[in-house]
Amino acid sequence: MTEPPAGPAAEAQVDPRLLVREQGFAGYLGEFKRRVKGGELGSLPVVVGLIVIWLIFQTLNSQFLSAQNLSNLSVDIVATGLISVGIVFVLLLGEIDLSAGAVSGACAAVLAVLNVNNGWNPFLAIVVAVAVGAVMGLIHGFFFAKIGVPSFVVTLAGMLAWTGFQLWVLGPNGTINLPDNGLVSELTSTYFGYVIAAYGLAAVATALFFFVSWVGNNRRRAAGIPTRTMGDLVFRTAVLGVVAFGAAYVLNLYKGLPLALLIFLAVVVITDFVQRRTRYGRSIFAVGGNIEAARRAGINVAFIRISVFVISGSFAAIGGIFAASRISSASQATGQSNVLMMAIAAAVIGGTSLFGGRGTTYSALLGMLVIQSIASGMALQGVSNSIQFMVTGAVLLAAVVIDSVSRRSQKASGRA
Repeated sequence: MTEPPAGPAAEAQVDPRLLVREQGFAGYLGEFKRRVKGGELGSLPVVVGLIVIWLIFQTLNSQFLSAQNLSNLSVDIVATGLISVGIVFVLLLGEIDLSAGAVSGACAAVLAVLNVNNGWNPFLAIVVAVAVGAVMGLIHGFFFAKIGVPSFVVTLAGMLAWTGFQLWVLGPNGTINLPDNGLVSELTSTYFGYVIAAYGLAAVATALFFFVSWVGNNRRRAAGIPTRTMGDLVFRTAVLGVVAFGAAYVLNLYKGLPLALLIFLAVVVITDFVQRRTRYGRSIFAVGGNIEAARRAGINVAFIRISVFVISGSFAAIGGIFAASRISSASQATGQSNVLMMAIAAAVIGGTSLFGGRGTTYSALLGMLVIQSIASGMALQGVSNSIQFMVTGAVLLAAVVIDSVSRRSQKASGRA
């Protein structure tokens, strides 16, 4: 039997992550520098950017990081953030959905008409409105995947069609007010005032993160795959715990944990799990990375494409419902104006690539925090909307430039 190679050849077979851990802090620092040079930036740019934005606005106005402003900010990000979650799924394929804003407005109109004008149970009206959004997404996906119409064109047509549908559903009045004490309005007006609610969520999230990481480590160890050290797990859990309990402390200084934020966080965590931990999610990344390779691997490309647009339409509808809840009404303005652009910008600013195959639904959360922080900070300073749009546009351009440079660096280092 042939002996395994010795010397340098044998050393080359050692996983570099094991060597990094043996070198301690210096090894991790070197690995971090290597990943940055190789274009593996992850969420680093948006996190750094968010910290800088908060520091600047807090310096300009001490009310920016007040409990009330941060609590309001956490609710303001939900409606567009939910639309952005659906956009992330589409962007992972390297495609675009220009109809999301119109779908959100149309579904909010359907909800209002059913609930207020026709007296339907609000829960049933919500279910029907989300189903309408899913059908709209199904139509887009069918023409894109089966007929071959480019996603840009089919969703642009959808944007025009669903805007007209929204106006038709609302009728001549154009605005339908929702009951202030109804289920829909309570989605964004409900707060869990008990201190234990926010702290309990922080504790559960921290413990769950450690448990999932620990179980994953054990599975890798059983499979003979390099794992993280216990020190790594404890450090990462501690960082998450500091952020989670810090957020809980701030929220409890005002009204407590907002129901809308709780729902948004649950959506982000669940959709991230679907993307990274399920066969369906991995198929989305595969199709977005290389459609021909995915087809040869036996993935039903048409199904993935159609289903992604169904998901986008569904989340657009949910986002429209939360937008209507925030102002207790559905009108011709719901889902219009800059809603679509902000949803797409949030996904891209948060780290989802426009070129497909890379991203996460956490991008929607991080991106919306950046966008809404800019809007909130400038509102406190009395800056006009025109300046807000220009600054947000500059941030979006910076995010796309970083993404492009990152991809180029990855190709140069052989990691793309």
